[in-house]
Amino acid sequence: TTHYLFIVVVAVNSTLLTINAGDYIFYTDWAWTSFVVFSISQSTMLVVGAIYYMLFTGVPGTATYYATIMTIYTWVAKGAWFALGCPYDFIAVPVWIPSAMLLDLTYWATRRNKHAAIIIGGTLVGLSLPIFNMINLLLVRDPLEMAFKYPRPTLPPYMTPIEPQVGKFYNSPVALGSGAGAVLSVPIAALGAKLNTWT
Repeated sequence: TTHYLFIVVVAVNSTLLTINAGDYIFYTDWAWTSFVVFSISQSTMLVVGAIYYMLFTGVPGTATYYATIMTIYTWVAKGAWFALGCPYDFIAVPVWIPSAMLLDLTYWATRRNKHAAIIIGGTLVGLSLPIFNMINLLLVRDPLEMAFKYPRPTLPPYMTPIEPQVGKFYNSPVALGSGAGAVLSVPIAALGAKLNTWT
C-alpha cells in the first residue's frame, strides 16, 4: 500500500513534467508542428517514469497504473480549460495507457526481467506511442482552426502553426516519431533503471 501511495504522489507530480515535456501536443495549436518532438519527449518520459516505479514495486501493472494517473490528471486540466471558455478540442489528452500496458506485458511475459522490460518494452513504447497519438490527433475537429482561432498568449512566433506538408513515408511525422522514440527510449530507460539500483 505504501508503494502505491508513493507512486500516486510521484505520478501526479511527474505529470507536470510530462505535460511540459510534451506541451507541443497537449495544446492543439502546437500539435501538428511539433509531433516528432512530442513523440521523443513523451516516449522517454513515460518509459523512464514507468520503468523506475515498476522496478521499485516489482509488480507488473504498475506502468499502466502510472499512466492512468497521468491521464486522469490531464483530463482534469482539460476540464479546467473548457470551464474557462476554451473549446473542447483546445487540448488533446495524450494517449499513454496502451503503451504502458505493452510495457507491463513485456515485464510480465519475461518473468520480471528488468533488462527485457527496458529493451523490449522501451522499444514497444517508442514505436506505439506516436501511432496512438497520431490517431488521437486525427479525431480533433480542426487543429489548425483551433490554433488560429484560440491562440495561447504564450505561443512564440517561431511556433506559429503551419499547414503540415507530409509527402512520402520518410517525411511522415509518425515514421520519424516512432523511430526517434524507439531509439531514445531504450538507453534512457536503462539509465533510469541504473539509477534505481544505486538508490
